[in-house]
Formats: sequence, structure tokens, C-alpha cells
Amino acid sequence: MSTQDFDWHGRHVVITGGSSGIGEALATAAAARGATLTLLARGADRLAAVAEPLGATGVACDVSDRDAVTGALATAAADRGPVDVLVCSAGITLPGRFLEAEDQTFRDMIDVDYYGTLWPVRAVAPSMVARRTGSIIGVASAAALVGVYGYAAYGAAKFAVRGLFETLRTELVPHGVHVGCVYPPDVDTPMLAAENLVKPAETRAIAGSIKPISAEQVARAIMRGVEKGQAEIYADAQTRALARTVAAAPGLYRKLFDQRVRKG
Repeated sequence: MSTQDFDWHGRHVVITGGSSGIGEALATAAAARGATLTLLARGADRLAAVAEPLGATGVACDVSDRDAVTGALATAAADRGPVDVLVCSAGITLPGRFLEAEDQTFRDMIDVDYYGTLWPVRAVAPSMVARRTGSIIGVASAAALVGVYGYAAYGAAKFAVRGLFETLRTELVPHGVHVGCVYPPDVDTPMLAAENLVKPAETRAIAGSIKPISAEQVARAIMRGVEKGQAEIYADAQTRALARTVAAAPGLYRKLFDQRVRKG
């Protein structure tokens, strides 16, 4: 997809997890630019409350259900035209110590965070390749850049999203399709509020005094990433710096994290 003079007006934008957090903020921003919106989320009532004021179409759908996702996006394309931009922002997290975590927690993270990203991509990518245009965005996490205490389940799923999108980019870019992955830090959303209720002290210690950023800030970064055709999308300078330095000096981060865990 050419990103020169990208215009959101009239573009069919699909956002999973569109009823809250980053997805809701992005839907609001894209609607203000005149995009045609399809929002997917599990909670029908909350979804309707967000979609209706934006003139968006809300589809209650469990993104971990491949058949449901495939059907929903086929209907969306038939009703509102081929998908121009897909943003996979649906996700869940439940931090906790590995030795105390339930097996189901690991299954849930993979089902929602990874497969809930994979199935929408599988549904829209063939059409984009055939048309040689489109943008696919996955929302990973800063926890996909480095291992963090308490995120064995969540981090593994988000590392999987990162791996998927890095590989997907190499395959789809030659066909004119933009693929980008977002790495947000803690974001001030209802999910973070729920997470903080059960987050281990050691996990809090690693985060230190870093203040969460707003969902609107992430949404702006995503829109900029689509417009500029960015492969890696960062919404804040600290996470960008983390990405640049952790690969070069992983031992320094391990030492820092170990120190904070001991103090936590």
C-alpha cells in the first residue's frame, strides 16, 4: 500500500478489541478522519455504546474463534467493501508468578492474544495481496521485547505476535501490503487497572515509577505508523530506546531487572 498522502477518509478500517482501551481510542481517531469502521469485541453492550456514536458497525465476536472471525470479516467486506486497514488490538493479560499460575492462564493468553491476532490476519491478508494494497497492524507489547517477571504467560503470547509480524512483513511487503507491529508500554486502560489488582510486587518494581501513557497516544502512533508504512511502531521514547538497546546489551537489563526483583 502506498503511504504517500495517505487519506483515512472512506477507508474500511477493522479494529479488534474496539470497545475499550487502545481499540476505542483508535476508533475515535479514525472516525474523526472519515474512516468506515468495523469494530470487533466480545461485550455487545459496551461495543454498541462505543460504535453507535462513531457511526461504526459493531460486531460482537470472540477473536479466538476462527470461524466467528472469518464469518464476521467476510460479512464486513461484503457490506462495507474490502478491508483497507486491520488493527488487531484485542488482548488480555493476567500477570502472576510462573509457579503459581494455572495452566488455563497460558491457554487463554495464547488463544486471545496470539490466535485472536492470527485469525483476523488470515481472514483479510489474501484479499489485500490480491489487490496489492492494505495495512495490517498487530499490537504486541513492550513485554514482547524483553522478558519481565510475572509475564510468563502474557509475554510468551506477545513474543509470538512479534514473531508472526516480523515474518509476515517479509512475505507481504513484496505484494504491496504494509505490516506493522506496535510495542506499547503500560497504557492507562481498564485492562491495566484490572491487571494492577493482581500484579506481583516484583513486576511493579521492574516498572519502577514509569507513568502509563494514554490510549490516545498509542492510537496516534498507530495512525502515524500506517501513514508512514512503519514496520515497528512505538508510542513513547522509553520503549523505543528499550528496543534499540536490549538487543545490544541484554545482560544489562537482566542485571537491572534482577536487582529490582530482589528489592521488590
